[in-house]
Amino acid sequence: MNVPLFALDDRMLADREDFRRAVLTGLGRVPRAIPAKYLYDARGSALFDEICDLPEYYPTRTEAAILRECADEIARLAGPGCALVEYGSGSSVKTRILLDAMRDLHAYVPIDISREHLDATAARLRKDYPGLRVDPVTGDYMQLASLPPAIDGGRRIGFFPGSTIGNLMPEEAVQFLRRARRVLRGDGALVLGVDLRKDPKRLHDAYNDSAGVTARFTLNLLRRMNRELDATFDLSAFSHDAFYNEAEGRIEIYARSLRYQSVRVAGQRFAFTKGERIHTEYSYKYDEAGIAALADQGGFAIQALWKDPDDLFAVALLR
Repeated sequence: MNVPLFALDDRMLADREDFRRAVLTGLGRVPRAIPAKYLYDARGSALFDEICDLPEYYPTRTEAAILRECADEIARLAGPGCALVEYGSGSSVKTRILLDAMRDLHAYVPIDISREHLDATAARLRKDYPGLRVDPVTGDYMQLASLPPAIDGGRRIGFFPGSTIGNLMPEEAVQFLRRARRVLRGDGALVLGVDLRKDPKRLHDAYNDSAGVTARFTLNLLRRMNRELDATFDLSAFSHDAFYNEAEGRIEIYARSLRYQSVRVAGQRFAFTKGERIHTEYSYKYDEAGIAALADQGGFAIQALWKDPDDLFAVALLR
């Protein structure tokens, strides 16, 4: 799909303005918080790919192993001639497991907020799957109301891996499912990856890796503000702060100020006290009952559910 350069420029300006508004609003509230989607610029997406390969970070390899076991069954239940729609596609590594099993797909539609990352992924997939129609969509899947009309004609199967559903507040997760249900239409289905509740130490280690990659991922948000919003964050004056809140069933991630400091962002000044935090991400964990309740509220029902032997992760097919 060829897009005029002036359209790309307009879209980049609009994305930059959305980022500016979200940052100024988020830094101006108490407590301070910036939506997790802004972690995923090109550098942030690349850092997250590194996180997925870390020994402490079990979700990626565990989900991939489950998908390798159930991909043929998913393909059988989906039926021929489907369009596979992936929400938050990233590098589409796990997607290849489904693409290899669903050999008669009508199209693959990856949706991602990072245009640079998405374009590179789409180019690789077109090369590796020359007979597959790849129609990437750049944007926020929480706001997506429609898909490219060229993919119409077959059943739509959504794919939302990586336990990204856990990054949403429960009410946001329900809103996402309801919107996805409308986009995927009445005969559609959704393949959903969900991280399960487990030993708190296992969770803590997964988000505080010994190599410090997750810390760089969190602080990259400040680096992005410096680059795109003329901010003056000193990254050495902030730390990555991640812990498991067992009562809420979620990992909480923040950038914590290590000293009193004043920072300029997009022409505005913000004072930080020592220990003050900027919330960047939640990661909710579910049990099977929680998955079923979430699906029901979103207008879906569990058709099939697969787990690994250690009950770390689940893949559900929602109809």
